[in-house]
Amino acid sequence: MHDIWNPWHGCRKCSEGCLNCYMFFLDRMRNQNGADIYCTGAGFRYPLSKDRNGRFKVQSGEMLRVCMTSDFFLEEADQWRPEAWKIIRQRPDVKFYLLTKRPQRVADCLPPDWGNGWENVFFNVSCENQKRTDERIPFLLDLPFRHKGIMCAPFIGPVTIEKYLQYNQIEQVLCDGENYANSRPCHYEWVKNLSDECRRHNVTFIFCGTGRFFVKDGRTYTIEGNILQTEQAYLSGLSFQGKEMEFRLFDNLGCPIPEEELYKPQYRERCGKCSMRMACNGCSNCGKC
Repeated sequence: MHDIWNPWHGCRKCSEGCLNCYMFFLDRMRNQNGADIYCTGAGFRYPLSKDRNGRFKVQSGEMLRVCMTSDFFLEEADQWRPEAWKIIRQRPDVKFYLLTKRPQRVADCLPPDWGNGWENVFFNVSCENQKRTDERIPFLLDLPFRHKGIMCAPFIGPVTIEKYLQYNQIEQVLCDGENYANSRPCHYEWVKNLSDECRRHNVTFIFCGTGRFFVKDGRTYTIEGNILQTEQAYLSGLSFQGKEMEFRLFDNLGCPIPEEELYKPQYRERCGKCSMRMACNGCSNCGKC
């Protein structure tokens, strides 16, 4: 996918949300061990890669989701992270989405010139249930990032975040059900409650997908396939566009990039009923449609 940058691969399970981790499942399907942690080699410098005409493949204004098969703040990645920060620093025109289950480590892992945060970094913590929500969001609120959000995925228990939204720091909330082996159910009432709380505080809420098992009105629905799951999430009407996030992006000379020069996502007909449209880079012309 053109919106993912995995500078390293592999992870260690650290909480309830990790139990049925998709990365471990997919690695098993390839006869690999998800607990083997390694630098991805050529993929490490993906944000700096260029096409044959010398232009960056990742365009100004795009958002890259970082370490979707690991954790950016994983202990084993301490040796590689300084170089990853250097790459992020070299692309002040690109937005980088960081997600972690280890916010307690973040303060000690920031680069020396971090200050109050870099404008192009969007920091998120995983909140799969109330226990982890109350454990991780206080770190999120205390850390020096200019853009903050939370990801309730896999959404395996009811979560309330209203007391945290009142600080006006959280700009986006996403939630998604669980897939693959031994999937745990996601409940409509949990999603509806999060949606209502975000609406009251004008915070963008994105219901990404139902997961394989979705419970509504006491009935459990088995929903197979990512496309159907995202369509059902879209049709629920629970997603909400709140206050827009404003990223101030710059070229390498430090000059602000005008809005009209930034990447504009392109969508296809299938995207019209996809719940992820609010949070994706648009069509990558992969040819699968």
